[in-house]
Amino acid sequence: MDVSLDGTEKFVIGVDYGTLSGRAVVVRVRDGKELGSGVCDYAHAVVTGELPEDTAGVAGIRLPGEWALQVPDDYREVLRQAVPAAIADSGIDPAAVVGIATDFTACTMLPVKADGTPLSELPDFADRPHAYVKLWRHHAAQPQADRINALAAERGESWLPRYGGLVSSEWEFAKGLQLLEEDPEGYAAMDRWVEAADWIVWQLCGNYVRNACTAGYKGIYQDGRYPSEDFLAALNPQFKNFVSAKLEHTIGRLGDAAGRLTAEAAAWTGLPEGIAVAVGNVDAHVTAPAARAVEPGQLVAIMGTSTCHVLNGDELREVPGMCGVVDGGIVDGLWGYEAGQSGVGDIFGWFTKYCVPPEYHQAAAAAGLGIHEYLTELASNQAIGQHGLIALDWHSGNRSVLVDHELSGIIVGQTLATKPEDTYRALLEATAFGTRTIVDAFRDSGVPVTEFIVAGGLLKNKLLMQIYADITGLQLSTIGSTQGPALGSAIHAAVAAGKYPDIRVAAAAMGAAPGAVYTPIPENVAAYEELFREYRTLHDYFGRGTNEVMHRLKAIQRNAVRPLFTAGVSA
Repeated sequence: MDVSLDGTEKFVIGVDYGTLSGRAVVVRVRDGKELGSGVCDYAHAVVTGELPEDTAGVAGIRLPGEWALQVPDDYREVLRQAVPAAIADSGIDPAAVVGIATDFTACTMLPVKADGTPLSELPDFADRPHAYVKLWRHHAAQPQADRINALAAERGESWLPRYGGLVSSEWEFAKGLQLLEEDPEGYAAMDRWVEAADWIVWQLCGNYVRNACTAGYKGIYQDGRYPSEDFLAALNPQFKNFVSAKLEHTIGRLGDAAGRLTAEAAAWTGLPEGIAVAVGNVDAHVTAPAARAVEPGQLVAIMGTSTCHVLNGDELREVPGMCGVVDGGIVDGLWGYEAGQSGVGDIFGWFTKYCVPPEYHQAAAAAGLGIHEYLTELASNQAIGQHGLIALDWHSGNRSVLVDHELSGIIVGQTLATKPEDTYRALLEATAFGTRTIVDAFRDSGVPVTEFIVAGGLLKNKLLMQIYADITGLQLSTIGSTQGPALGSAIHAAVAAGKYPDIRVAAAAMGAAPGAVYTPIPENVAAYEELFREYRTLHDYFGRGTNEVMHRLKAIQRNAVRPLFTAGVSA
C-alpha cells in the first residue's frame, strides 16, 4: 500500500452517514488517495413497523405506514466501529490524522435536550415514536407541509420561490409542526430541533454548530432569516416561537471547523484528541467537490436508495419544484441548486424483494449472480419499448418537481405476458425519466446543465447508466471513487484543518478522476423520446391535479390504519 511512513504525510477521515450504514474513509491530504475504509451497518436499520423493543423498553408500539425512524446511538456506533476499522485497513499511524468531517442524509431530524441528549434516550420518552430520529424518508408530515405551502402562497412569502414554490414534508418545519401537533409533551420537552448532520458533529467536538447547507436547503433560511413569527403563529399559535426557542442557532460555513475532537470522541475513534472537526454537511452536496464538480453547469446525481441532484449556477433563478437554491450552498461564490427523487434504489430493492418469483432467485444463484445483476442481464437483451410498459417512479412519493409525498407508484401496460425483467427495466427507465424531468426544469428556468456526473452505489449498473445517458441526452461520467460522499467529507476535513484555503482548491487536488463514461446513442435517444412523452402525460395526469386518485387512496389507507396509532402518535 502506498503509505508514507516518514511522518511527513497527513491524512483526514471522511464519514458518510447513509440510510442503512455509515462508511469511513482514510484519505491522504496531498492528493486525495483513499487508503482504507470501514463500514458499520446500523443495528436498527430503518424503523418502520414498530419501535424496537430494546430501545423503547416495551414491544408492540406500532407505526403508521409513512413513518421512517432511526435510533441515534446507531450513529455513534459508526464512530466506534467504522473509523477504527478504516484506520486499521489503511495501515497509517492515527497520529498523522489532522481532521475529520461527516456528511448525512437530509432532512434527518431529532429532538434533543440542551446538552444534546436525544429524547429517545430518556426513560420517560423512549416509548414515544416522536422522540426518535425522523429519517429523511419520513413522509408522515405531508398534511403539515400542505398547510405551510398553502399559507406561504396565500401570503406571498418571499422565500417560497427559492424552494420551487413548495416546501417538502421531509423538511425541518413540517416535521417540527407534526411533532408539536401529535406529541405536544415531547415538543415541550425538546430544547433543540437538530439536524442529524449537526448532532453527530456535536458528538464529536462538544459544540453545536448549525451547518449552512441544511439550514438553507431544509430549514427555510434565506437572506439571513427564517420564516417570521407571524407566519408560524398563523400555522399554529403554539408554533410561534419554533425558530427562536427550538431551531435558531449559530450557523457554520461549509469547510470551517466546528471545533476540536473531544477526549471522549477520540476514545471512540482512536484518533488524536484536538484534531479539527469540520462543520456538518449533506451527503449529496459534499459529493460535488469529490467529483471535481464545483463549476456552473455540472449536475451531480448521487444515486442510491434515493437520488439527490446538485448543481452550481452563476445566477439566482426560480426553478419550479426544485428542493432549494442557496447562496454558497455547495461552494462559496455560487448559487447551489438541489433537486431529487425520493425513491430510486429503494424501488429496485422493493421490486426484487416482493415482486420476483423464487425461480428467478434460484436461477440467479445458480448463475453466481445477485438478483439485481440477473434481472439487469435479462433486461439488457430487450429493445427499447419491447416490454410495452411505462412506470411512474413515485413509490416513495415525488420530491422533484411535484414535491408531493402523497403520490404513489404506478405501472401501465402490464399483461399476462409481462415478466419480472420487463417490469424491472420499466422501473429503471422510470427513474431516468424522473431525472430527465428535473434536467428539463432546470434548463427551462435558465439554469444551464452541461455535464451529468453520477456518484453513489448505482453507478456500477452499466445498463442503468446507459439508460440515463440515452434518456437525458447528456454524456454521463461516473465518479472515480466508490465512496464519493466520504471522499467529499474528507476534502472538507482538509480545509477545516487548514491544509487548503478553500473547497475549490482542495477539490482540484483531492477530487476523484472520472470513471466510466457513457455517451448517448442517437437511435436510443430517439426511441426514448417517444416513451418520455408518454411518461410526461401520466406524470401530469396523476401529479398535477387531473386525477387525484393517489391522494384519495392515501386518505383511505390512513383511515384504515388509524386504530394502530399509539404512544404519542395521534390521528
